[in-house]
Parts: sequence; structure tokens; C-alpha cells
Amino acid sequence: MTLVLISVFAVFIPALLLPGPDFVAVVRSSMTRGTSAGLLTTLGVSLGLGFYATLSLLGLSALLIEYQWLTWLVRVLGGSYLIYLGIRLLLAKPQEIELPEGEADKRGNPLLFGFLVTLTNPKAIVLFASVFATAVTDATPLWLMGLMIALVVGCALVWYAVVSLFMSSSPVIRRFQHARHWIERAAGVCFVTIGGRVLADARNPVSP
Repeated sequence: MTLVLISVFAVFIPALLLPGPDFVAVVRSSMTRGTSAGLLTTLGVSLGLGFYATLSLLGLSALLIEYQWLTWLVRVLGGSYLIYLGIRLLLAKPQEIELPEGEADKRGNPLLFGFLVTLTNPKAIVLFASVFATAVTDATPLWLMGLMIALVVGCALVWYAVVSLFMSSSPVIRRFQHARHWIERAAGVCFVTIGGRVLADARNPVSP
């Protein structure tokens, strides 16, 4: 169980720390509507990630139980995608984090805003499917899947709450900018390493 969780979260945690649409959404809400709105957006983003994690886990589990030969295909595709993402991160040049400018529309529910931002990010479900492909088999118990989903939501809540509370100002974001490049490098190494292990494991024959 410990190895399964390590293999999953060695990819998910670096991916979570990388500034992306979810990060910008939380910062935008915090800077333009206040900390409470930022925390509601954090909750929405976390629920969105939990939704995608649930879809990926249950979908993979159902497929692998029904068609066990798909284990090989899922692992090859998932491992290849992780390696592709890792190489892109390793080769990426430093970029500035785009900060929201001006006044945002004060209307609308910030929780729903965060949830929809996550749902409209098509890379999220692909990444989750790739991450869980490193660990999920037809024998994975439901309680372990539930634990992984709970940890995904919990980690997202903690990280984006920190973003909302401490990094919702331009000077702090600019200081964080200096660490972004190293986060990308660390994430790239993790992605390539885990992806390579998945491809190596995929060579083992799938038991009937």
C-alpha cells in the first residue's frame, strides 16, 4: 500500500505545485475578491480535482476488471504520457506567471468558479489517468481508491489554501516565480522516472 501511494503522489504533488489554471484562479479570486473568496475557489478547485480523480480511478478499475488485457495498454499509454510531460518540463524555459489585472466581476459564486476552472482543464483527467495507471490494477481494493481520492482532495485543499492566504499579492507571486523553474525541473524528473518504471513494468505479462 505504501509503495502504491508513493508512486501516485510522487507525480501528483509536483503537478499540484506547478502554477496552472487552478493556481491562477485561486490567486485571481483572492486578489480581486478577498481571502474568503479565494478559499471558496480553493474548495471548488479541490472538489473538481476529486471529481476527476474519482472518474479516473473508477473508470480504470472497471475497465481492468472487465478487460484485463487493457492493463498493458493503459500502463504503456500512461507511462508514455508521463515521460512526455516530464521531458517537456525539463526542456521548458522560465516563464512569468500571468497575474490578473484590474477589477474582476464581483458577481458569481467563487466556489463554482474554481470547480468549473478545473473541469474545463482537459489535461487534468489525462494526467490523473496517467498517474493512476502507475498503481491501479484489477485487484486494487475500493478502500485504497477512496484513500487516494481523499488524499488528492486534502493535498489540494492545503496547497491552494496556502496560495490563497500567503501568495495572493503580486510581490509574493514574483518571489515564488524564482522557485517555479526548479519546481518544473523536479516535476520533470519525477514524471520521467515514474513513467519509465511503468513502461518497464508493462513488459511483464498480464495474468489471465
